[in-house]
Amino acid sequence: MENSTYIIGEIGQNHNGSVDIAKLIVDAASRPIHEDLFGLELKPMDAVKLTKRDLSQELSKTQMEAPYTSIHSFGKTYGEHRAALELNDEQHFEIYKYAKNLGLDFVETLCAVGCLSMLKLFAPDRLKVASRDLTNLPLLAALAETKIPIIISTGMAGKQELDNAINVITKYNSNLSILHCVSQYPTQPQNVNLKTITYLQKNYSQFTIGYSDHTIGISTPVAAVAMGAKIIEKHITLDRKMKGTDQAGSLGIDGINRMVRDIRVMEMSLGKEEIFIEEGVKSSRVKLERSIATKRAIKKGEVIREADIHMLSPGDGFKWAENEQVIGKVALADIPQNEIIYAKMIN
Repeated sequence: MENSTYIIGEIGQNHNGSVDIAKLIVDAASRPIHEDLFGLELKPMDAVKLTKRDLSQELSKTQMEAPYTSIHSFGKTYGEHRAALELNDEQHFEIYKYAKNLGLDFVETLCAVGCLSMLKLFAPDRLKVASRDLTNLPLLAALAETKIPIIISTGMAGKQELDNAINVITKYNSNLSILHCVSQYPTQPQNVNLKTITYLQKNYSQFTIGYSDHTIGISTPVAAVAMGAKIIEKHITLDRKMKGTDQAGSLGIDGINRMVRDIRVMEMSLGKEEIFIEEGVKSSRVKLERSIATKRAIKKGEVIREADIHMLSPGDGFKWAENEQVIGKVALADIPQNEIIYAKMIN
């Protein structure tokens, strides 16, 4: 990964079972990002992500046959609903090629061993493990054996579950990233606990640490970047009012632009751990800082006393810390009241 934050736009199943809608969301993720005030051209999202389920390995028979009457339902039963939202391997491949042609990486969440059939067609740039599957150790082992870089989320895990998952994955694959995540949709602010990011950085420093966000808005992922998150994952869609359970909690097209803009600006803003005067501040410093100036008119030949001086702008003269270079010196010419005293005016 580059030094910049790796931003993943999670389409998930916001495509509502349509390849065309998925492609339009990919288009939105790939759009150039502009910062108008300073004329900055900023890097867009790095990747998009889809989710693949194998319904034969998904739910119990009772759950599959349960009536599903939600306003977001795509079928009479929950099984029919889930089936309507699934794209097949070939459709995933089609969207993969579309994203790659637009310069985006492609990430897949594979929810079952059966979904590995997709790898006969293409290899995603990264595999993502859903929070609910962090304890699905057989799945983790199967994914790790592919040697494709893996991202896991901690959303439903404590330390023991996380450590168990890491132990299984790293037997086969050391290219692992860990995302702090809270599996509450949307996540209430008091439950976010961004300080888990620093906990993960300290205790799992051998891995890349990031944040998968389910809050409303964009401030939390931007704050996560300020705390050192190297990966940000956020649900994206075309329109937050579309049918579907994840749509309202996702970013629409304007939200995508604002979040990526603010993250890229944040990256530029972090700088280095040091205090110094920026080049861009020097002109303001001259204009706005204060220098030693005359409190009264001083005649040529007069000795300047502390009572004769005070501080005025601009800041291109002596600072008060240098007052010994002024006090007790003789004026070489008349100096009017309220004028900066420069070195050439005194001996």
